[in-house]
Amino acid sequence: MSFLIRKPPISRRTLLRGGIGGAAVALALPPLEAMFAEEARAADPSSDPIFGLFYWANGVPWHAGHGPDQGANSPGGDVWTPPTVGADFTPSPLLTPLAAHKVSVATGLEPKTEVPQPDNGQSDGHMRGFMVAMTGDRIRPEGFDHPSHTLTCLRPTLDQYVAGHEQFYGNSPSRFRSLCLGVSEARFHDYGHWNAISFTGPDSPVAAIHSPAQLYSMLFDVPADLMALTRRVTLIDAVMADAEGLRGRLGGTDKQRLEAHLDHLREVQRRLDLSSGTCDVIPAAPGDSADVVARTDIMAGLLAAALNCGLTRVFSFMLSSPATTHVFNNLGVPNGMHQVCHDGQWEYVRSITEYQMLAFARLLDHLAAAVDPMGVSVLDRACVYGVSEYGEGYKHSTAEMPVVLAGGAGGKLVRGYHYREPGGNLCKVHVTILRALGIDTPSYGFNGGETTEHLTGILA
Repeated sequence: MSFLIRKPPISRRTLLRGGIGGAAVALALPPLEAMFAEEARAADPSSDPIFGLFYWANGVPWHAGHGPDQGANSPGGDVWTPPTVGADFTPSPLLTPLAAHKVSVATGLEPKTEVPQPDNGQSDGHMRGFMVAMTGDRIRPEGFDHPSHTLTCLRPTLDQYVAGHEQFYGNSPSRFRSLCLGVSEARFHDYGHWNAISFTGPDSPVAAIHSPAQLYSMLFDVPADLMALTRRVTLIDAVMADAEGLRGRLGGTDKQRLEAHLDHLREVQRRLDLSSGTCDVIPAAPGDSADVVARTDIMAGLLAAALNCGLTRVFSFMLSSPATTHVFNNLGVPNGMHQVCHDGQWEYVRSITEYQMLAFARLLDHLAAAVDPMGVSVLDRACVYGVSEYGEGYKHSTAEMPVVLAGGAGGKLVRGYHYREPGGNLCKVHVTILRALGIDTPSYGFNGGETTEHLTGILA
């Protein structure tokens, strides 16, 4: 009689362990076939959905849907709204960088929340548009001060609402309930929502991580005081002995997946080392315009690894902060984006918006490339909500808010669909997202923004 000896399954929380300089370190693993029981291998991957929020500043270039004010300065017309609606729409020029990922788009939507009277500036798109897009609610009236641009929210932003919802994580939250990341460090102000897009509640912003080295250290348990040592003894080398022991418990496919994971992290660490090495001759200080796409590429690679390892299932990605003063001098733009918008320099705004969409595409590239043992990518499981604080920056118009929904949410979202509803309720987006993530949502929106409706055609 012969017996089939089964290797014991490996826990999804298994870490490779080692030591650097006498301190213990741990490295997360990607999903491996050995982590899944046979029944689980056939399970629907939508049971573990992912939610991401991608934010870029200052809307899109002005077009007629925003009002009649800038027509003479807009030779290119509407370069954001797709010319066709429904399934398999034709992408507009500014959405072309995202076309490979079959993103869905909602156009025509706007905030419907009440503006308390007297207004005192609470209708300003930088503030009202941001708050409704992020929370589905108006600005908190108490403490609002328009001259100093001081304001806060009434409730958590959507990413933090999802991260804290019992129907999302249940009793088994990831190591990080959410990750808040940022790229450009240029700021209109260094406080409040000008400095952070994620809030757990009123006056409770969550600071974004902008440093790839800091993110790498946090994700992979490198003690901060050992960052210098990692230049000589890499984290991967420190856990290699444990990795060798693990290989004996893996099948051929898992061995290849483990090695590919380690190779990816070695490459990330190599790039970090190149950017953090010492110089005998210190070069002249650069301008205040960083390469947004290049930094996005590094941060997105780390984020994709964290999502694929199950370290988190919620993230926000602040490419540029509200009313950003970032100078895109790599595009030949001489002034900060906020000023460029108010000056009506339409061609510059178009170039910057296209560049920000290229950065968005790089994030989606990384999420699509991170694949689990069943061939399901992070992007397949994800709903990524792309949005800005208003429609356009010339007059801070909140009409025609730009909304992108990327990913399949485990089959709950239709990809490649253009939903158009001029004057429609922006909170329909929130309802769509929450229902796609499996969170019971009879309605969403507050103080005049309430709706029971989702985006028809996009929610599967």
